[in-house]
Amino acid sequence: MLFTLSLTHVAQAQVSAKPPPSPSYPLLVMGDSLSAEYGLPRGTGWVNLLSERLATIHPQWKVINASISGETTAGGRSRIEQLLKTHQPRLVVIELGGNDALRGLPLQSTQDNLLFMVQQAKRQGARVLLLGMKVPPNYGADYNEQFAKAFAQVAKQSQSRLLPFFLEPLSAPGDWFQSDRIHPNEKAQSLMLQHTWPVLEKLL
Repeated sequence: MLFTLSLTHVAQAQVSAKPPPSPSYPLLVMGDSLSAEYGLPRGTGWVNLLSERLATIHPQWKVINASISGETTAGGRSRIEQLLKTHQPRLVVIELGGNDALRGLPLQSTQDNLLFMVQQAKRQGARVLLLGMKVPPNYGADYNEQFAKAFAQVAKQSQSRLLPFFLEPLSAPGDWFQSDRIHPNEKAQSLMLQHTWPVLEKLL
């Protein structure tokens, strides 16, 4: 009887001695087709490559990709609060704005929507990385300048980190785009991650 009780105590001690589960830090990505693997084989987009890299070197971070092809900043604004409530992310990456320009939406609305999303995320205690975009040259130099300034203003006003041009590496000579000449192809995805990673890693 005493031997049985001793074994029970040992088993209980072993259970109580188990280390607590490792913390899990959600990383939420809110983007458009550039982050939603538009036209790409499943699992080959830059967000999935990010998830794989984090699993190797920062396994406590878990990526939630809430990107939707065709999403505008207004769409992101309508979804941000519920996504924050559901996932409680520690870091939010916002890659939106390109579709606003393609649809000719007012720049002030784009800026206001981005600022709202950033402020909501920071209010919930998350750090924020804003991925800036540029528009094609045919939009004109003035519009291009004002569009880029919208991202810079949001980052400055909210004291958030900004990567000024998410697709900058694809400006180099090479075959980086799908047949529509708008969406990056599969081999461009690693360049997009490499460009984003140095800024993103500092926020982990």
